Amino acid sequence: MIMVVLIGMALAVVGTVVRTDMQREHEKQLLFVGHQYKAAIARYFAATGHLPQSLEVLLTDDTGGPALRHHLRRLYPDPMTSHLDWVLIRAADGGIAGLFSSSIAATRKHAGFDLVDVSFEKASCYRAWRFEFVPRGRSLAPLGAQLDDCPAG
Repeated sequence: MIMVVLIGMALAVVGTVVRTDMQREHEKQLLFVGHQYKAAIARYFAATGHLPQSLEVLLTDDTGGPALRHHLRRLYPDPMTSHLDWVLIRAADGGIAGLFSSSIAATRKHAGFDLVDVSFEKASCYRAWRFEFVPRGRSLAPLGAQLDDCPAG
């Protein structure tokens, strides 16, 4: 009987470690994918002079040049939700300036971010990790999701 209890406790510990490792991996993927979208929006803006109206246009933008440009290889799902349920950050003109996760799960990473992401250290959930490209001279539309949109706890 003692052996069964010990095995159960060991499995619980292993489960916690695996879950933590998976969350850390998803956080790395979120940072990578978020920056891919941000860079694609910046490339699109540089090529066209305006922000994209949809994420899909980043895949097949034909700006009239000699070759079809692909600013993004594919639409990446949100690593935290595994769905294409990104929350879009709109500029005043309605174009997409960025995005963020719809997940309100608590973050595990709170330090060691790259300089560009240092504001993420204050975030308590993934909704607050915002990947946005702000063209010079532009302003973003008021946003509903701010750092305090994370659940208290």
